[in-house]
Amino acid sequence: MFLIGQYDSPFVRRVAIALRLYGLSFEHRPWSTFGDADKIAPYNPLRRVPTLVLDDGEALIESAIILEYLDELVGEGKAMLPRSGAERRQHLRICALASGLGDKAVSLLYERVLRKEQLALWVERCQAQIGDVLGVLDAERAKVTTPYWLGDRIGHADIAVACVVRFAREAHPQLFDAARYPALAAHAERCEALTPFQEIVQPLAPPKG
Repeated sequence: MFLIGQYDSPFVRRVAIALRLYGLSFEHRPWSTFGDADKIAPYNPLRRVPTLVLDDGEALIESAIILEYLDELVGEGKAMLPRSGAERRQHLRICALASGLGDKAVSLLYERVLRKEQLALWVERCQAQIGDVLGVLDAERAKVTTPYWLGDRIGHADIAVACVVRFAREAHPQLFDAARYPALAAHAERCEALTPFQEIVQPLAPPKG
């Protein structure tokens, strides 16, 4: 199977890191949604990433759906997300907050690099959403006493948060102050020290307007 998308996307990166942690082999096709949209279109008409193309040609789109498939593939004993119950809901909530933060950080980046005149109301709204989510995630991570969000073993929430924090810090350094979000900064540092995070990384290369 092969994964489409560049690793400067927090969504592509979280899928690639999960694949690596699961020990699943895959090819990487670092196609850009801007420069390589025509290559992506046959697999995903939305021309979005990540897209994971399976050995039989089936294409899975959206990181949450891809990760759900990977969890099923490796089985309940190895899956990084509980199959049911309160722990699963808690895990999914953190993933949803991280994904929403990533969406807003990407939107704000596009607003800056693709529009000659930025829409102030939209910029202010995105900045407020980013700041509020960072604050919530930092407060919740500060309550956790285990190495990872829900225990001693890394999970999808940990990966999602770390990948989004890295993206937000690179794309909008003025919005992320490690001193203001110490628990998140420490969490990201712990994850980024792991081999898959060090191997699966790409400096941010935003599109040019």
